[in-house]
Amino acid sequence: EVQLQASGGGLVQPGGSLRLSCVASGFTFNQYGMSWLRQAPGKELESVAAINSAGSRTNYPDSVNGRFIISRDNARNTVYLQMNSLKSEDTAVYVCAKWKTPRKWVVGTMPAMYEYGDRGQGTQVTVSS
Repeated sequence: EVQLQASGGGLVQPGGSLRLSCVASGFTFNQYGMSWLRQAPGKELESVAAINSAGSRTNYPDSVNGRFIISRDNARNTVYLQMNSLKSEDTAVYVCAKWKTPRKWVVGTMPAMYEYGDRGQGTQVTVSS
């Protein structure tokens, strides 16, 4: 059974930083790309960071590029999201997602939602003064 357990969310002031972690189990972690998604109240689910299975390629949408950094530790089956210079519009529930296809990478654009399989329950991030 695939399990994805995210943690590290909380309340932070605008301009602050948070680091999210997602511990994975139930599959061969180093064979799959991973992503972080977020959903704010009343908004669609958005992919905010993607990393390939080896950790050598990453991609971000313009909304977070230069502020968010995704990384992974395949020895620990963990993917991270370092979020800097946080804004109120970053407030959302953040979930980690496993890609459906092993060793796949999407070049030049964020992956479409159909690329994702299992997702965790998420962690709340609130950016407010």
